[in-house]
Amino acid sequence: MVPEGGTPADAFHRSLDVARHAEEWGYTRFWLAEHHNMPGIASAATAVAIGYIAGGTTRIRVGSGGIMLPNHSALIIAEQFGTLEALYPGRIDLGIGRAPGGDSLTARTIRRGLPAAEEDFPRQVQELLAYLGPRSAGQQVRAIPGEDTNVPVWLLGSSTYSAQLAALLGLRLAFASHFAPEQMMAALEAYRDYFRPSQSLGEPYSMIGIPVIAAGTDTEAQRLATTPYQRFLQLIRGHPLYGRPPVESMDGLWSDSERAIVKQKLGAAIIGGPDTVRGKLAELLERTQVDEVIFTSDLYHLEDRLRSFEIVAEAMQGTERAVLLSRAKHEKL
Repeated sequence: MVPEGGTPADAFHRSLDVARHAEEWGYTRFWLAEHHNMPGIASAATAVAIGYIAGGTTRIRVGSGGIMLPNHSALIIAEQFGTLEALYPGRIDLGIGRAPGGDSLTARTIRRGLPAAEEDFPRQVQELLAYLGPRSAGQQVRAIPGEDTNVPVWLLGSSTYSAQLAALLGLRLAFASHFAPEQMMAALEAYRDYFRPSQSLGEPYSMIGIPVIAAGTDTEAQRLATTPYQRFLQLIRGHPLYGRPPVESMDGLWSDSERAIVKQKLGAAIIGGPDTVRGKLAELLERTQVDEVIFTSDLYHLEDRLRSFEIVAEAMQGTERAVLLSRAKHEKL
């Protein structure tokens, strides 16, 4: 996110600062998206940004959330992530999706000569997996580097389609609950029901994206939440998506219908002080039974964003123990 009045360079430097702190706080992954022709979002060259973050950290896994595969040749992506894996071994994730990452005109500009997304996406995914796996007999086109790196591949999705495809291919699933919470439970259920083991994954493994705004108090968190509210409002209106400072109230800034849409899109958001966040996280983990949660916290001031992630890290430490104890208790009953 580029802050209002800031530059893409500001966004990159802030992201690295967040990643370094996240590494200290024990987070497992730091992912970057792919978006095009969106003023206010500076994540167009995803692989380049991943290299920047990985080069500035030492342990945390860095990946794509995600690469929009229909925008690219599968070979090029395999080469890019094979290169990243060679530079930062054991620290690279490859999340892939089928959305354009921008408007339809931009997508057509990017995809000249490439097949349509919906019809060809399963074949593209399988082609990518082949490039990242061991060389097959008679294979003439190879990803070098990339071949036999087996970079972990996640399938991103906001619908049951992606969940079912991830299941059938035996891939990890990352569901976009941070902007499409309505189908979260249906997608997780479909993924688990249809899952087929693969060479890389023996059992279903799922992650959900959750917006989180954590602060010292519930009241302060609600105030900080007006920054992501304003961003979604800008998206609805087709305006640039620069991060705006929080406001005391959204009254007068949105209509009733716009408010309803924003609240629906952020329906899975966790907003509050430490106790509220801890309680909501425990309920979320118990209800969804997911293996991981990945958080977004698009706050205007860097110090607020860092504090939000720090509170979540502290909350997760206690929450995971509580959920595990609860599950163990149920298993004994």
